[in-house]
Amino acid sequence: MSSEQPAKKRISESTIHRLSMYYRTLSLLQKEGYETVSSKELANREKLTPAQVRKDLSFFGSFGTRGLGYDVNELKAKIGEILGIDRQWKLAIIGIGNIGSALVNYKEFSRQGFSIVKLFDNDQRKIGSNHKGIIVSDIKNLDKEIAEDGIEMVIITVPATVAQYMVDDVVRAGVKAILNFAPINLKVPPNVYLRNENMSMELEYLSFAIVNNHTPKNSK
Repeated sequence: MSSEQPAKKRISESTIHRLSMYYRTLSLLQKEGYETVSSKELANREKLTPAQVRKDLSFFGSFGTRGLGYDVNELKAKIGEILGIDRQWKLAIIGIGNIGSALVNYKEFSRQGFSIVKLFDNDQRKIGSNHKGIIVSDIKNLDKEIAEDGIEMVIITVPATVAQYMVDDVVRAGVKAILNFAPINLKVPPNVYLRNENMSMELEYLSFAIVNNHTPKNSK
């Protein structure tokens, strides 16, 4: 008997982005009192095609009933499970400058199951200060405190010159996922997930679109 495990389906980033969009749309539908929704209605709200909606969902199983559509509560719960937001995730933010402070105040994190439990900085004027009930810790204690609290995700908002050092530290502490705001390409091991949020590049895309009369693709 073969001991080989079946290969996992490779899901594209655009599909994952669309799942997040569906989740938010389903949340709105709940507030509007909808009990069921068709693939056509979901598609119309996101400027997609019904076929695209059905294809995205088909990667993860069979949903809905032909002729009746999808149960809104059930589909939202299932997508939440697929996205991993049906549980609580502990987050740490490293660098409590303008971006870091703004992220602490971003209420959507907690609504989606992401709990900011640790803040770190190397500025003695910030260490010990209170941000929304969270005390800023000295970055010197980064490895120890992240490991002790079982933190799996961190957000990096430090200058580019020190970002790689911070990443190396959190990886050693057991962090599995990093959202990076520093304007630099970072290196992580294969078992660590890294996403880069480059606001300058996003603004450059918008300026390009205006200057070149670029027609956007609404495919995500």
